[in-house]
Amino acid sequence: MKQLEIVGYKRANLGKKASKDLRAEAQVPCVLYGGTEQVHFSSPMILFRDLLYTPDVYEVTLNIEGAIYKAILQEAQFHPVSETILHVDFLQIVEGKPITVEVPLKFEGNSPGVQKGGKLVQKLRKVKMRGMATDIPDYVRVDITDMDLGKSVKVSQLKVDNVTVLNNPSLPVATIDIPRSLRGKVEA
Repeated sequence: MKQLEIVGYKRANLGKKASKDLRAEAQVPCVLYGGTEQVHFSSPMILFRDLLYTPDVYEVTLNIEGAIYKAILQEAQFHPVSETILHVDFLQIVEGKPITVEVPLKFEGNSPGVQKGGKLVQKLRKVKMRGMATDIPDYVRVDITDMDLGKSVKVSQLKVDNVTVLNNPSLPVATIDIPRSLRGKVEA
């Protein structure tokens, strides 16, 4: 996983009014859970740009007033109109305890179906995995060199070591659609 550091400050006051005041100062109210105790803190909104607006999975180093925690992003809430960050939840990484993460897919190779005029359609952008934090890959490679017109790659065909893929094994990851102009030719 990629690395990122976020600096935070403990929150003394919890609740709706205190959170609203933090957002007015361009701070994001956050919670770290999964360890021995929950840690409520706030962090500058600008630090979340690399974490939230990318498909990559990050191992976040949280520096909360000198205390260092390793965590992953669990959930982020956005304002429905202005798209500002309302709240962020982090899950603490504990040694020996597996975590569940969504990892992006990366398609590699040239498909014969695309070269014949078909269209590669991605059915999934990310795959849900469970495993130790050290075993989680940056992305999952999907080889499409064997995909011809009308063929698909399923979740069960993905190869990932030391990690359990939680998606349904029969779910398609990508397919090669046959365009309307080629449908009669392929069937004949």
